[in-house]
Parts: sequence; structure tokens; C-alpha cells
Amino acid sequence: MLESSYATENRDRISDWVIRGGVALVLVLFGLEKLPSRPDGQWVKLFREIGFGQWFRQLTGVVEVLGGLLVLIPQTVCTGIALLALTMGTAALIVALRLGRPADAIISTLFCLALSAFWRTRRRA
Repeated sequence: MLESSYATENRDRISDWVIRGGVALVLVLFGLEKLPSRPDGQWVKLFREIGFGQWFRQLTGVVEVLGGLLVLIPQTVCTGIALLALTMGTAALIVALRLGRPADAIISTLFCLALSAFWRTRRRA
């Protein structure tokens, strides 16, 4: 009640940037982690197990990096979040259905839900 509208607006902008920066950092790092092609790398092994080919691992890495960068640009936040939410949702479905490991899909599912919720709040603004 005693706060000015400027202080509230400023805090919302700061929290928005913190959330966006955190999302961008995590997804860019995950995306970059998928790009090296070491034969013994965990991502190479996982995508081999998925069976779509290593091009799919590289595409996933590029999409995650691109989505993370889009989240940092104010005009493309919603596009980046939507792209990342779809990527995480697809990852959850592939792990649960293609690999038959639904318990391993929990993190991707939670990430998808959190990104979807954040996207929804951004769409209202």
C-alpha cells in the first residue's frame, strides 16, 4: 500500500529478467551440451537409444540454444518460451513413450509445465 507504482513495476521487470535469464542460461547450456559429438558422450548415447539419428540431437541442441536466446529478447520472449515448452514436452513424450521410461520424463514434463505457465502470464500482459 505504501509502495509506489514505479517500485512495483520495477520489481516486476527485475523478476521478469531474472526468470528469463535463468531460463535462457539453463536451456542454452543444455543445448550447447548436446552439440559435441564425442562417441562416449551421454547425449550421443541417449539419442542413439532414441533411434532418430544424431542429426536429431544436433537439431535439439540448436533449438534449445535458439529458444534460450529468443527468451532474452523482449520482442521474442513468447516465441522463445513457446518453442522451449514444445521442445520439453516433446522430450517428455519421447522419453516416456519411445524409451519406455516415464519416470525419467518427469523433469522435462515439469519444465514444460513451468514454461507453459510463464508463457501464459506473458500472454496476459
